[in-house]
Amino acid sequence: MSDPQLRPVRPEDLPALRELFTVTRRETFHWMDPAVYQPDDFDEQTTGEGMLVAELDGAIAGFIAWWAPQNFIHHLYIAREFQRRGVGTALLDACLARIGRPTRLKCVIKNENATRFYLSHGWKAVETGDDAEGGYRLLELA
Repeated sequence: MSDPQLRPVRPEDLPALRELFTVTRRETFHWMDPAVYQPDDFDEQTTGEGMLVAELDGAIAGFIAWWAPQNFIHHLYIAREFQRRGVGTALLDACLARIGRPTRLKCVIKNENATRFYLSHGWKAVETGDDAEGGYRLLELA
């Protein structure tokens, strides 16, 4: 199995990233109305953020986006066919190397796979809250 290649986002990546963002959120947050998630959300939610893309097998496998002023990871999405292949870990490690610690993120409580992923990487729940997708945990890596 090859390692993902990480790099900054390029303008030509945007159509594929919009599609990945839309499809992955519809699959992950299956209890929500799929129409809530639209391709334009990607641009609205990542403007001004740091971002890395992972390529694997010649395709965009996933991305991570963060808000540097608050050391906050805003998005980490991996296409279904590339999950459990080290892409998420590689992106997370590369992001942390750039922004440092402590770092925080929100994880939807119903997103059990993501919760397990972050907890297995040493993140700790520091508070809970509610948003449009349901309850979430605010996780921190000190």
